[in-house]
Order: sequence, then C-alpha cells, then structure tokens
Amino acid sequence: MDGVLVDSEDYWEPRETADLLPRVVPDAEIGLAEITGMNYRDIYDYLAAEYDVAVPKAEFLAWYEAAAEEIYGEAVSLLPGAAGLIADLRAAGVPVALVSSSPVAWIEMVTDRFGLTFDAVVSADAFDGPGKPAPDLYAHAADRLGVPPADLLAVEDSVHGIEAARAAGATVLGFRHGDAHGTDFAAADAVAESPAALRRAIRERTGLR
Repeated sequence: MDGVLVDSEDYWEPRETADLLPRVVPDAEIGLAEITGMNYRDIYDYLAAEYDVAVPKAEFLAWYEAAAEEIYGEAVSLLPGAAGLIADLRAAGVPVALVSSSPVAWIEMVTDRFGLTFDAVVSADAFDGPGKPAPDLYAHAADRLGVPPADLLAVEDSVHGIEAARAAGATVLGFRHGDAHGTDFAAADAVAESPAALRRAIRERTGLR
C-alpha cells in the first residue's frame, strides 16, 4: 500500500526523519531503508534490539497511530491510474490482493476513502505469523487468491518487501517513485521508474490489454 498504491511515504518519511527517530534513537543515525516496509510494531522491536531506544513502546506506537489518522484520512493521494488498473485487472479475471505491513484500520481508511475493492486484503497486523521481510504474508496472499506463490506478481518499493516477495517465490516488480530513500532494487526482477511505467509493466506481465 505505502508508496505503491498511495503516496504515503511522502508524508511518513519527513515525520520519521525529523521527529520520530531522533527522539527514539538519539545516539544513532538510522537510514529509512532499515525500517521501511516493516510493520510499525516490528519497527520498535527491531530498534530496541539493535540500538538504545529512549522512549517506551506505548509512546512509539501512539505516535504512529496518531500520524496515521492524518496521513491516510486526509493527506494521501492515490498514485495516478491505480484505481483504474485495479478495476481492469479484476474485470479481466486477474485476482488482486493488497499485501501490507499496515494495520487493518489504516488499510480501511485508504480503501474506504478511495472506494477500492480487492480480492484479498492481507495485513501483517492481522496475520498470525511474521511480517516482511519474511515470506509468510505473500504465501498467505497466494493461498487467499487460490494461486501458487510462483504465479504472483508482487509490486514493492522497499527492501523488506522485495525480500519477502522473492522468498515466497513471487516475481517482483520494484517501483522507484520519488525519493527511494536508498532502496536497493537489485533483487527485483524488474524496476518501474514512474506510475505510468508501473502500469505498463503490470499490464504486460498479466496479459492485460
């Protein structure tokens, strides 16, 4: 969802860089690629394991939850052509899943606000298993769609997401749009550099005309 379906990374990144991370890990410099694509609960656990954190987990989670209300409820926009492409794929019989590290409530803010419908929605927060970069979310999405994981085409803009999709056996289409915050796309099967290029690549790889 983030950075692929909606431009939320344009809002998360400056807040995390300027406000959150300096307070949580004041004695370390954290690159956003280290945490992008992870569930926000997992981000805290990762930071606590790797660095000296200066705030309790409850405060950290509350910061994310308050920011999410504004970002998803008011600020974000759909990437150009996203709604039409999803509708065209589903109309052509190509099942589409939304696989996200975001909680269900955040996902529903986006789907309700923009009137989006998917064949399956898989949230790391509602899944009884590890989130990205583990492959379990994508394996579960394949099961929900009724297809082998090798038949999945995953669109990802983060290192953790790319790792998760590749480990599940999916074909991975990397999406580099705007500030890629140091993301390494080497493990992706192909990379789209703009929303228009992403739409073309998805149509070509799914046989959608």
